[in-house]
Amino acid sequence: MKRMALLLTLALAGCAGAKGPLRAAAQSPAPDWHEVATDDDQQRLRGWRDAWTRAADAVRQAGDGAKLDADPALFDPDRALDRAAPPPGDYRCRWIKLGSAAPGVAPYTAYPAVRCRIAVVGKLMRLRLLDGAQRPHGFVFPDQAARDVFLGTLELGNETRPLAYGRDPRRDMAGYLQRIGDKRWRLALPQPHFESLFDVIELVPAA
Repeated sequence: MKRMALLLTLALAGCAGAKGPLRAAAQSPAPDWHEVATDDDQQRLRGWRDAWTRAADAVRQAGDGAKLDADPALFDPDRALDRAAPPPGDYRCRWIKLGSAAPGVAPYTAYPAVRCRIAVVGKLMRLRLLDGAQRPHGFVFPDQAARDVFLGTLELGNETRPLAYGRDPRRDMAGYLQRIGDKRWRLALPQPHFESLFDVIELVPAA
């Protein structure tokens, strides 16, 4: 667990060319995400479907159900195709927050698409949002044919470097990366620690 946490910390800090544990990991099989994820994140991932249902119910109770119905591929929790991992490259990421976990937060909030990037680092892929006030930054771990696991942290505001994963539980992020169509993916993030009950980030190629 400590070795895997160190690997993720180094990689999140952008040390793709570092020696030591990161270099050694590049020559070994992809690490098991269970050995990296915190207990809290493993629990959030286990309860992902119940969290999605509660968030969708909250959106519908607020009268915004038509927004979910308008994009069934994105908002159907059972929509997941084989070959979950997107290829490396530049993407446009659109973040939608479902449900309200704080006073004054709308039950459905969709932000404009921003630049994001997927790159290969060793045996893993790194996903990071490049723009916006909230920027996930983390790694994609193999899991099942129709989903991979994302573990990372949340950059805020003018921060220029992500926190180490596991240092601040409220910044830790965990979700499932799924392919939902031709050149279309989503990152499903259950029970985020800020604002919403469930987050969905749509990924499409930038060009």
